[in-house]
Amino acid sequence: MSDRKYSAQTNGARIDDFLHSIFQAGGLHLKHQITDGHPAPDDFETPDVIVNFSGQDVEMLLANKAELLLALEHLTMEMLRMPSEDHSRLCFDANDYRMLRIEELRLSASAAAEKVKRTGIPFRFNPMNSRERRVIHLTLRNDSEVRSESSGSGPGRQVVIYPAGMPTPPEPPAGPEWRPARRDGPRPQRGRPPRGHSRSAHP
Repeated sequence: MSDRKYSAQTNGARIDDFLHSIFQAGGLHLKHQITDGHPAPDDFETPDVIVNFSGQDVEMLLANKAELLLALEHLTMEMLRMPSEDHSRLCFDANDYRMLRIEELRLSASAAAEKVKRTGIPFRFNPMNSRERRVIHLTLRNDSEVRSESSGSGPGRQVVIYPAGMPTPPEPPAGPEWRPARRDGPRPQRGRPPRGHSRSAHP
């Protein structure tokens, strides 16, 4: 890839050390191989670096929709200080999970688009990460009868498919942000001494 920003040679040692420390701390029996990514026949996944896992505990990585695998991937991106626009350049995988997930997303996108065409009602996917949203968008990019847009923010961001001629409704207002009660110390007493007067430290 001509625009490669990351590689197994330049980033592999840091990734390797980071993963070894996590596996040791968590008592995980895993092996990993770090390789450079190569252009695929389509552009759904074009990572610069691929980390492939195997070993006794690999099923733990893939449980609950690969929750642990994706968490490790995200932590590694944070360790490398990768900006959000570069997150698709690093890919963690095990047992071809990513390839199977892409195919699942493509089928879901096509089925949702057909439903929108049939009913004229927008279809809203459950929240997903930026890489999976990208697969939905790319799947439908050449379909002139529908369009896909991302909606929401943070971990609640999701893809919505609209009929091509339907305007995008305004985003609903964000709810009030919950903040924990402050506990910075004891509340001041009502009877504060006059300015310039200090109480003795001893009774």
